[in-house]
Amino acid sequence: MKIYLDYNATAPVRPEVLDAMLPYYRAHFGNPSSVHWAGRAVASGIEKAREQVACLINASPAEIVFISCGSEGDNMAIKGTADALKSKGNHIITTSVEHPAVLEVCQYLEKSGYQVTYLPVDQDGMLDLEQLEQAITDQTILISVMWANNETGNIYPIEEIGRIARKHKVRFHTDAVQAIGKVPVDVQKANVDLLVLSGHKIGAPKGVGAIYIRRGTRMTQLLHGGHQERNRRAGTHNVAGIVALGRACEMADEEQPAYYRRVRALRDKLESGLFKAVADVKLNGTPERDLRLPNTLNISFAFIEGESL
Repeated sequence: MKIYLDYNATAPVRPEVLDAMLPYYRAHFGNPSSVHWAGRAVASGIEKAREQVACLINASPAEIVFISCGSEGDNMAIKGTADALKSKGNHIITTSVEHPAVLEVCQYLEKSGYQVTYLPVDQDGMLDLEQLEQAITDQTILISVMWANNETGNIYPIEEIGRIARKHKVRFHTDAVQAIGKVPVDVQKANVDLLVLSGHKIGAPKGVGAIYIRRGTRMTQLLHGGHQERNRRAGTHNVAGIVALGRACEMADEEQPAYYRRVRALRDKLESGLFKAVADVKLNGTPERDLRLPNTLNISFAFIEGESL
């Protein structure tokens, strides 16, 4: 019997989510940009999904833009900010442990003259907030820090970073792909301006995600060629995927507290058992269990290569 444990990479589509999306392949096939009855029927499904996503993160539906994946969202947030605010400055702050969708965008912008500070993490993979604040200059236009790390499970102090960003009037973006559905995510409490999430991490299909853009946030459009998503993102909607994302977010909103308790108990039991039974085990990440995702345990064994294990 095979046991799948790689939920930080992707999760299977949940049956309830599949049931929600199937009618949009069969009966509700219209283009939501069409003004006739077929288009209107489909558009209403998109707006319901927008409300479901917004509810999960305590946002307004008008602040939700549907995208294809987390990587597109990170590109949209960082490139869109860099271009829109280039008259104000050219400095971006991020961390050395971000997803490639953030790091490679920053490296691309460096070739165009932007300055990027890559903050290091300590031996437990955590950030020094004093160092982050000291890195801010009068040219800083964006801080980009992930909500939680996909490898170690470390949860970063997003609310504190948000307060620092707000204090210095710097825009704040977070890649919350790994955090959504696992821990509470509230954009209002966190003072986040831009937040990215992905459907396939929470039981929706691959190929759909969303970006939260705080009302009044000025950004340059990444994709052109249509008026979709209030002119934030051009292209025909992935209707079935969007409906699926909405249902997955609705279920995550209902189930997250119970999920956290159940999965964390299993993780803690496994962690304690391994450290008790096996010598030379090392935890990769913060030892503070409250500061790690409930489903994530990253360990290594001395004298054993990870590839062979």
